[in-house]
Amino acid sequence: MNKALLPLAVSFALASLLGCSDNQTSVVTEQTTATKDVTTPVAAVELNFNDYSQQFIDELWTLSPTWALYSGKHVNDGYLDIPNEQSRDNTLAFVDKQETALAQFDPLTLTANQQIDYKLLVNLIESMKWDVQRFKSWQWDPSNYNVSGGFAQIINEDFAPLDERLTSVIARLENVPAYYEAARANISDPTLEHTQLAIMQNQGAFSVLSDALVKQVTDSGLTAEQKALFTTRFEAATAAITQHIEWLTALEAKLTKDGARDFRIGETLYEEKFAFDIQSGMTAKQLYDKAVADKNQIQQEMAKITTQIWSKYINTPQPTDEKVAIRQLIDVLSAKHVKREDFVEEVRKQIPELIKFVNDKQLVTLDPKKPLIVRETPEYMRGFAGASISAPGPYDQGGNTYYNVSPLDGMSDESAESYLREYNHWILQVLNIHEAIPGHYTQLVYSNQSPSLVKSLFGNGAMVEGWAVYTERMMLEEGYGDFEPEMWLMYYKWNLRVICNTILDYSIQVNGMGEQDVINLLENEAFQQRAEAEGKWRRATLSQVQLTSYYAGYREIYDFREQQKATLGDDFDLKQFHEQFLSYGSAPVKFIKQLMSEK
Repeated sequence: MNKALLPLAVSFALASLLGCSDNQTSVVTEQTTATKDVTTPVAAVELNFNDYSQQFIDELWTLSPTWALYSGKHVNDGYLDIPNEQSRDNTLAFVDKQETALAQFDPLTLTANQQIDYKLLVNLIESMKWDVQRFKSWQWDPSNYNVSGGFAQIINEDFAPLDERLTSVIARLENVPAYYEAARANISDPTLEHTQLAIMQNQGAFSVLSDALVKQVTDSGLTAEQKALFTTRFEAATAAITQHIEWLTALEAKLTKDGARDFRIGETLYEEKFAFDIQSGMTAKQLYDKAVADKNQIQQEMAKITTQIWSKYINTPQPTDEKVAIRQLIDVLSAKHVKREDFVEEVRKQIPELIKFVNDKQLVTLDPKKPLIVRETPEYMRGFAGASISAPGPYDQGGNTYYNVSPLDGMSDESAESYLREYNHWILQVLNIHEAIPGHYTQLVYSNQSPSLVKSLFGNGAMVEGWAVYTERMMLEEGYGDFEPEMWLMYYKWNLRVICNTILDYSIQVNGMGEQDVINLLENEAFQQRAEAEGKWRRATLSQVQLTSYYAGYREIYDFREQQKATLGDDFDLKQFHEQFLSYGSAPVKFIKQLMSEK
C-alpha cells in the first residue's frame, strides 16, 4: 500500500500489510566476518545502522504525520497532507534519499536481526515508489480519499488532554477543502466499485465530524477565538465533504451508464504486488496451485467427519456425493446461532472464556494491563469487513485495542439470517480466536513490544494474518471445544475459506473469474452461506493480494512449528515457541524462522 498519500498511510497503519519482496538483497544466515573491514569494529557498524533506522523513521514521520499518528507517534497531529502532485514528489524525493543512504551499508556486516530490518526498509521504499509510479491507485481508487480516520484517532484516543487534542483538530480542519479538491484532481479512470465505496465511507465521516464534536468544543476550555475558528473551519470542512460526496455520486452515475475501468489488476501487477506484500518464498501462481491441492485434502477430512456424525442429526440416508452430504450436514448445524440483536454482545461475552482457556493451558502469556474492548464498528469504517482489530501503535502501547464488530441492524431479515448461519455457534468462536484471543489482538500486543521498531512499524501482512489463522487450529489441537467433531467440521469449513481466499483472489484478479463463479466456488466448494460469498466477492473487488496473506502465513507458521517439534523432540515447549516467535515483531515468517533456528 501507498504510504505517501494520507488515506493510504492510514490504511496501512491499521492493517500492517506491508511485506518484503524476494528479489531484493538476500539475508545471510551465517556470520561472515571474513568480509568485514577489520578496521571497523562490529559494534560501530551495528550502532550506525541502528542510528540510521531511527533517522529513517523520524524522516518518514515528517513526510507523513498521519501515519505517525496511527503508530502512536504524535509529531504533527494538526497537519493534514494534501494529496497533490507536490506530495507525491516529496515521497519520491524521500525514496531517492533513503535508497542512497541504504546503499552505504553492506548487509554482510550486519547481524541477522539487522539484516531483516535492512530488507524491510528496502522493501518499504521500493513499494512506495512502485505505488506512486506504477500501481497508481491514487488515480483509479477514489476510496483512498477520506479524512475521517485521522480525526477519529485524535478525538477518540486519550493520549493527551482533550483541549490539546481539540487544538490539533482545529488545525487539521484547515486543509480539508484543499484535500478533497486535490482528490478530485487526482481521480482519473476510476473503477465503479471503489467509487461506490468512497461514497459510503465519506458519508460515514459525519459520524466523526459530528454534533458530538461540536458539543465537545463548546464545552471545552478553548478560548473564544479558538472556538470561533473551529466553527468556521468545521463548516468549511463538512461542506467540502458534502460537495465531494455529490461529485462522487455524479461520477458513479456516469460510470454506471458509460462503463468503468475493470477493478482487476492483471497478472503482472498482481505478481508484483504479491512480492511486496506477502514474501512467502513462492510466486502468487505457486501459492494458488498449493491452495487448490489443500482444498481437496480438507474436503476429504470433512467427508470423514460427516460420515461419523450424520445419523446424529439427519434421519435420511447420507447422499453418495460427499460434497452434497457435507453441505446438508453443515446446513443443519448452522441453524444453531445467536439472535441477530445479541450478535455483538455474544462476541463480548466470549472474550473472557478465551482468555481463561489460554491461561489455563499456558499457551502464551497475556497482559491483563492491555485489555481488549469490544465495540460496534464505527460507521466510517463499515462496509469492508464485519470484524476487525484497531490496535495502538508501538509508541502508544497504553492505548486501547478495539475489537470492531459490525451490528446486523442494517441487514434485511434474509441477509441477517444468512450471515448468522455463516457465523454460527461454532464458527463465531473460531472468529473470536482469530481476531482476538490469541489471534490478532495478542500478536499485535507482542509486536508493539518488539525491540525493533522497524519490524513493529513495517511488518509483514502474511505473518500478521497467518498467526491469527494458525491460532485457530492450535487452539482446537489443545482441546478448545473438547475435540467435538462438530467444532472440527466447522473449523475445516472456516479453514477452507482461508484456502479459497487465495484461490478466488488470484482467479478474480488474474484469471478474470466473475461473480457467479466466485459464489459457486464459495457455496459449493467451501460450503459458505450466500451472504458471506457475496461479501467476499465485494471484498475481492476492492482489494488485491491481501486475501492471500491468511493462507500464505498460516502454512509457513504451522509447518515451521511442526519442524521445530520434530527437531527438538521432548525439549519442545509450545508456550516458549509462541512467545519467541512473537517476540520478533511482525517480521516475515521466513526471517523469524531464520532467527529462531540460529538460537
